[in-house]
Amino acid sequence: MRINEVEQRIGITKKNIRFYEDQGLLSPRRNKENGYREYSEEDVKTLEQIKLLRKLGLPLEEIRLMQSGRSTVTDSMRRHLVTLEREKENLAQSEAFCSRLREEEGMLSGLDAHDLLQEMETMEQEGTAFQNKHQYDVRLSYVAPVVMTVLMVLLMAGIMVLMIWGFQTDPQDAPPLPVLILLLLIPIFVIAGVVLALTQRISEIKKGEMDDARKY
Repeated sequence: MRINEVEQRIGITKKNIRFYEDQGLLSPRRNKENGYREYSEEDVKTLEQIKLLRKLGLPLEEIRLMQSGRSTVTDSMRRHLVTLEREKENLAQSEAFCSRLREEEGMLSGLDAHDLLQEMETMEQEGTAFQNKHQYDVRLSYVAPVVMTVLMVLLMAGIMVLMIWGFQTDPQDAPPLPVLILLLLIPIFVIAGVVLALTQRISEIKKGEMDDARKY
């Protein structure tokens, strides 16, 4: 079946389905004739399992361990229950902290954030976690595009250096300077393109693409 059918059947958006494919949690086969992904009943079952576990709050890595057979459902749930208990304690600490702030009268401009942040840092050192528990998933999404951009920039920069070196080493056999400039513009445009693509990708992530995907 096609991705539109899977989306309607399970209630997972196409963006989320592709996100799980990118994370290696789902591997539908491709039609050799048209290149489209074709989802089997087994793929649907896998997506239903992912949706269930994500709704329970399990991280991607834990699901990956279960899929690979390196962890049983029992083991994963035992670890997750420990995590939930820790989160419950953290939530209680955050609730108490917010209750104190609720008693503060006045506008934000009068709030002494410096002292409060120091108090929070002390609590974090004692084990309380205030940060977003899904930050790790978001950080992972930055790795691949950044690495690919850096590699492409280095490759293009290397080509430019070789061109300039060749021109300086043997200027008589080198192409005319205007031609060399035109040749140098090609890797420059490529660098500009990959940097622009990286900027757009980071912008998409910041707009909440990963937040949408982590829901189900």
